[in-house]
Amino acid sequence: MTRIIIAGARGKMGEALLKAAAKLPQVTVTGEIERRGDLGKIISHGDVVIDFTTHEATVPLARLCAQNRKPMVIGTTGHTEAEREELGQLAAQTPIVLSANFSTGVNTLFWLTAKAAEVLGPDFDLEIVEMHHRLKKDAPSGTAQTLARILAAARQQELERAARHGRQGLTGARASDEIGIHSVRGGDVVGDHTVIFAAPGERLELTHKASSRETFANGALRAALWVMGKSPRLYDMQDVLGFK
Repeated sequence: MTRIIIAGARGKMGEALLKAAAKLPQVTVTGEIERRGDLGKIISHGDVVIDFTTHEATVPLARLCAQNRKPMVIGTTGHTEAEREELGQLAAQTPIVLSANFSTGVNTLFWLTAKAAEVLGPDFDLEIVEMHHRLKKDAPSGTAQTLARILAAARQQELERAARHGRQGLTGARASDEIGIHSVRGGDVVGDHTVIFAAPGERLELTHKASSRETFANGALRAALWVMGKSPRLYDMQDVLGFK
């Protein structure tokens, strides 16, 4: 039986995790905290920590996990480069699975996006469109940012230079090296992501649509079971699913 502590247990993903964990006989939730909760008081009660708080809270939680040699699964998004760098350093002390999206379907989309970019080459314009519910605080989504990094890597580009977040006014003709990233917010949309490869005469679109947070919760729990006993380093869901 794997003992799990959930950070951010009262949020939408935390509640989804609690429901999903109750259906799995191989896991038990032995601790719940909010983003300002004291993980140090209960960390000895768990085998692995799943974090769905905020990016500001993630690094302090990861420090505690590293100090106590507890594996960690991180689903928060919006991390700064400095935060991502420190998480990478902490992963040298305890295994960490960091993923913008734990859905099996989305991680298949990541893989397909890399392959499509490789096959289609530089003659296709690249655009990403994502839509989420009206309460989502960060934009673009972590999943969209991951897709953008995949495309930039395939083109051997620096994402900061290639990214184009929306367009307004007289922008001029589209540059061939742009990676367009567009965020839409409204209603209760769980998460839609589309990668567009557009060339004269044809267009390829890869789309994933999530209708329930249960798929993310099940993926995070799968990652929590997988990371147990792994060597300290930074992993992602592609590692968990065996895509690498």
